[in-house]
Amino acid sequence: MNVTENEKRRLAAVIRLGILDTPPEERFERLTRIARQHYRVRTALFTILDHDRQWFKSHQGLEVTETPRSVAFCDHAIRQDHISVVENALEDPRFRNNPFVLDSPHVRFYAGMPVREPGGFKVGTLCIIDDRPRHFSEKDLDVLRTLATMVEEELERSYIESDKSEYVPVSQLNRAIQHAQNVFLTSDNERSAFSQMLNDLLALTGSQFGLIGEVLHKSNGAPFLKVGAITNIAWSPETQALYQDVERRGMVFDRLDNILGLPMVSGETIISNDLSQDSRRGGLPAGHPTINTYIGIPVFSGDTHLGMIGLANRAEGYSQKLADELAPLSQTLGNLIERKRLYEEKGSHKRDLELAANYDALTGLPNRHRLTELFEQELYEAGQRNGQVSVCFIDLDGFKSINDEHGHAVGDAVLKSVAEKLKATVRSHDIVARLGGDEFVAILRDVGDERVYARLLDAIRQPINFRHHVLQVSGSMGVTVYPEDNVDSDLLLRHADQAMYAAKETGKNCYKIFDLQSHSSRKERVRVLEQIDTALREQQMELYYQPKICFHHHCVNGFEALIRWNHPKEGVLSPAHFLEHIEYTEHARTLGNFVIREAVKQLMAFARQDLPYTLSVNLSPCHFLSEEFKDDLSSTLEDCPIELRSRLILEILETTAMDDTETAIKNLKASRELGVDISLDDFGTGYSSLDYFRRLPAQEIKIDRSFVMDMLSDPDDSMIVSAIVSLSKSFKRRLVAEGIENADVERKLIDLGCDLGQGFFYSKPLPLPEALHWAKHFRWEDRLTA
Repeated sequence: MNVTENEKRRLAAVIRLGILDTPPEERFERLTRIARQHYRVRTALFTILDHDRQWFKSHQGLEVTETPRSVAFCDHAIRQDHISVVENALEDPRFRNNPFVLDSPHVRFYAGMPVREPGGFKVGTLCIIDDRPRHFSEKDLDVLRTLATMVEEELERSYIESDKSEYVPVSQLNRAIQHAQNVFLTSDNERSAFSQMLNDLLALTGSQFGLIGEVLHKSNGAPFLKVGAITNIAWSPETQALYQDVERRGMVFDRLDNILGLPMVSGETIISNDLSQDSRRGGLPAGHPTINTYIGIPVFSGDTHLGMIGLANRAEGYSQKLADELAPLSQTLGNLIERKRLYEEKGSHKRDLELAANYDALTGLPNRHRLTELFEQELYEAGQRNGQVSVCFIDLDGFKSINDEHGHAVGDAVLKSVAEKLKATVRSHDIVARLGGDEFVAILRDVGDERVYARLLDAIRQPINFRHHVLQVSGSMGVTVYPEDNVDSDLLLRHADQAMYAAKETGKNCYKIFDLQSHSSRKERVRVLEQIDTALREQQMELYYQPKICFHHHCVNGFEALIRWNHPKEGVLSPAHFLEHIEYTEHARTLGNFVIREAVKQLMAFARQDLPYTLSVNLSPCHFLSEEFKDDLSSTLEDCPIELRSRLILEILETTAMDDTETAIKNLKASRELGVDISLDDFGTGYSSLDYFRRLPAQEIKIDRSFVMDMLSDPDDSMIVSAIVSLSKSFKRRLVAEGIENADVERKLIDLGCDLGQGFFYSKPLPLPEALHWAKHFRWEDRLTA
């Protein structure tokens, strides 16, 4: 493999750690056991990545102790600074052809957290592996992070205990690393951080002089060293003045033809233990004290050369071994310089970009472009934390009249004042933006009380003092909440905008919540109506049949025919997906006639097969109450023999009969004159009077499933069922109970005197061939084992 400079230093750190090819240790075995048991996976490993192999210091659920590095998932993991997760290796182009995926151990899921040695190099991973795809959220992997930290602590402990360093004790080196990190991360004074590290380096090595600098580049690409810290010694007056100048403005070394500049050119450690005879000498300021021995150590982060450490006048001289022992500290310096650079670059770039393109010049608020970015981030973070985002679209009331009466300068002052009030009202992590004109948007996290919305409008209403004017505006606000309104950011803004117009229409100076249910229903209704013609034309509608069991004769009495839509993309859809959307449209009549026509056709087929089954169909309320219903039914029954018509049962909802009782009674009588039976469906839900019940010419009533399903656990439902049974017997009506799901409910209904039953206890609705097969093989005594 191509070994980069950074990889060389990492491999040196692995060797320095002294852990390769050592026996298992309980302190690591315990941690991998915990990982395996917690995540319930087949394998948990603590791995070390050597030059060309992956070696397992601890392995749970895997027999081998090493694998080639070229096929190691962990080789990918150590290239990252966070947990590497592969949810399904077969679908990941990086791993789907990996031999450990295609063959034993058939890896599917992998999660690996990089493990660092005390110097900061990633030497391996703590990982979990399974042979089936898995999904873990970031929060789910917190335990793996914690265990990896514990592995690192054990490595540091053993590293200190087995200190084999020749020159620099590990404990002192660790303290120097901690000093550097603490100063860099807690101080804004960059020079003091460099000085602290230089003092520690001088103390660790016994050097008299030293410097630390950052490698930068000129416009032509040539490197130079910007000194961050240099030894403060009692030089000559001239060089003392030079030191003070370094303190004020910083010193730059840009000569590359001497021993100081050589590490910047070569990227390698430069050592001289007799500088007076070294041809590379030179580059020191005039009057500098004599230097006898010198080491220049390049500082890297990854493969990027970021800095240099120079140390001089160590009595016993310098060696590569000393540089190797100092590697963790130089690595720390590289990481800290890189962090400083990234922070500076990010800050500078962000300021320039945001000021130029992302913020409203008048109010300082994010503009529409910046809002889009912030909004997307808010939605993403809400998904990560399972939280909510409230989108508040605000339009000022009466702003135009202020502009017209007082001029744009006053109008601008009002907009700036409103912006400040909104910012002062929301929390620090919430977002307030100006879209343009007098339109503002507030993006609020996890609002638990709607009074928060009212406070925004209260803030806007506060009087504004400007140039002896006391001005007042109000706001109309629309609100929608994600993920209840589960659409993208553009649609969320549009929905909040729609709700804002509803607030304007209500009288302004108020807020309205977006009516998501009404909106979703409208969208679905449009979608269904666009497709229903095609569905009817291409015969995508089909009747499914649910058996009705006679309790007296212990046999199949007949079926209820229930409409299903064989949607080409969405599969089989139940009536709940489309019937309500076509009600009160011309499609309700078309579909109703289709159902009755199919039922009549099937009854005639039953007769030809000597099958005595009845067939119930549900009627659309608007079709049943229409003037055309009687003619539609008569036309459909024209070819059906009179003796068969009584087997057709038309089910109407009790509530339908109550909507227009006179029309319902008229059409029910007409249906009876044509020879069909009538069933009053969902009985008990409509609160109809006894007079209505007496007048409705129904031969059958069906107890609503909501009462039947809970009758054994709910005393009120039990009393309602008993009352309906008594009522049906008094009026000599056939009684059907729907929604039977167990034998106990069936037994209770039989004891009460119910005539027929249907429900999943017997069978779900089935396509015709399956329903007939089920009915043919039905035996009363077998139903308890079905």
